[in-house]
Amino acid sequence: MPSSATATGNTVTAVGTANQQQNNAATKIRQQSIAQIKQEELLSAQTSYYIKPEEMKLTEKEKFKKFLWDPQTKKFFGRSGSSWAKIGLFYLIFYGMLAALVAICMWVFFQTLDSRIPKWQLDGSLIGTNPGLGFRPMPIENPDSTLIWLQGKNISSHERWANLVNEFLDDYYTPGKSQKGTTSVRKCSYSNPPLRGEVCSVEVKNWDVCSKANKYMYHKNSPCIFLKLNKIYGWTPEYYLDPTEFPENMPTQLKDHIMSIKDEDLKRTVWITCEGESKSDAENIGPIKYYPDIQGFPGYYYPYENSEGYLSPLIAVHFERPKSGNIINVECKAWAKNIHHSRADRTGSVHFELLID
Repeated sequence: MPSSATATGNTVTAVGTANQQQNNAATKIRQQSIAQIKQEELLSAQTSYYIKPEEMKLTEKEKFKKFLWDPQTKKFFGRSGSSWAKIGLFYLIFYGMLAALVAICMWVFFQTLDSRIPKWQLDGSLIGTNPGLGFRPMPIENPDSTLIWLQGKNISSHERWANLVNEFLDDYYTPGKSQKGTTSVRKCSYSNPPLRGEVCSVEVKNWDVCSKANKYMYHKNSPCIFLKLNKIYGWTPEYYLDPTEFPENMPTQLKDHIMSIKDEDLKRTVWITCEGESKSDAENIGPIKYYPDIQGFPGYYYPYENSEGYLSPLIAVHFERPKSGNIINVECKAWAKNIHHSRADRTGSVHFELLID
């Protein structure tokens, strides 16, 4: 029995020794692996920051030259010819596709637009449905000024204002200049309005004494001022056909003028009045005449549809005997049921001053 126990003990000891040796061997292998990994990492780090001895001797200028062109590697700006070709081809395709996409989007966008018809009209547009009035001539020295100053017997002053009117009326005296050969322009009347696609001519002879031949009466210190209604695409005036619809602030002279018209068609007009703004202005402004004598813009010129050859109708306001030596504040208004007046916003009206030395 003792011999058997001794043998068993030796066997256990031998097994333990073998296990210990295996563990030691495994530990040694792990340590060797770790050491090898560290050595490889160190070598990799050294390689990453390795600078060739010949490059260490180069100056900054020489390094830059080598960056521009390396004769050894045949690289230009750090890239070989094939590398530049690949990247160039990539960007060519990329920007080409980008440009094509933009072009397609723009083409689709422009298909929704009309060169003649605005996309947003009337209430949907920025200018809305309340047209304003414009006047000519306007001072060119100061665009913000509204003073028309006639300097007595100064001929150059009269000629300067007359020339400004001539420039403004150039298209009216030579309509072919703006009509570009169109044949759709014709003479219209209240009983003969234009058909669709036609526009009405503006008869300059209806301005009577306010003509180029008369120098618009500036040389006689009784100036003619031309008024126009601002164009709004698709806008149609609503006329005062019934005296009961006249607003309270409509001048008595205009009320009497409308009621004196027997032809109902002639009442389809956007009426015009000009008055002195204050009591003293009204006293100094003197008698006024309107040409054409209908005293307004005939309704057959509306709606404005941006047709080729269209010219806005004009009315010449002749101030026959304005008092000299005083600045006269003048307010002119357009009258239709859908034209509203506001001095603050200058809607439906226009203001200017006359000064006769």
